[in-house]
Amino acid sequence: MLRENFQALANQRVVFEDILLKPSMVINGKKCPQQASPQEDAESTLQTLKRTVPAAVPGIAFLSGGQSDEVATEHLSLMNQLGGGPWALTFSYGRALQAAALKTWNGNAANVAAAQAALLHRARMNSLAAKGEYKPELEKKAA
Repeated sequence: MLRENFQALANQRVVFEDILLKPSMVINGKKCPQQASPQEDAESTLQTLKRTVPAAVPGIAFLSGGQSDEVATEHLSLMNQLGGGPWALTFSYGRALQAAALKTWNGNAANVAAAQAALLHRARMNSLAAKGEYKPELEKKAA
């Protein structure tokens, strides 16, 4: 799919240096009996991208694709720790960035400060992941 998309973009003379790719990561389906490790997921995602995404693309901003907040963050960090590739690897999470804050808030004005703290925590964790500096242990320290 990525190969076909980039061929179509090239046919339309899209300048790859002026785009960002927003894909999901390569992960097993939730019902798959054999789940890959986070390391294997990161390696598979990078292998796929290196085989299909032109080096001229400056950045890849991942969608969380139904992963939990922490798992999406861990995958991003592992990819950056592995060396990523010729592109900047970052996040474009919606649900995985906001879920904890929304759950904490739950429509109650009394929970606004706690919800803001939850959102700030997720943003910080993903910022670390974009630099390959996130570790799952950081979640326990914040809890």
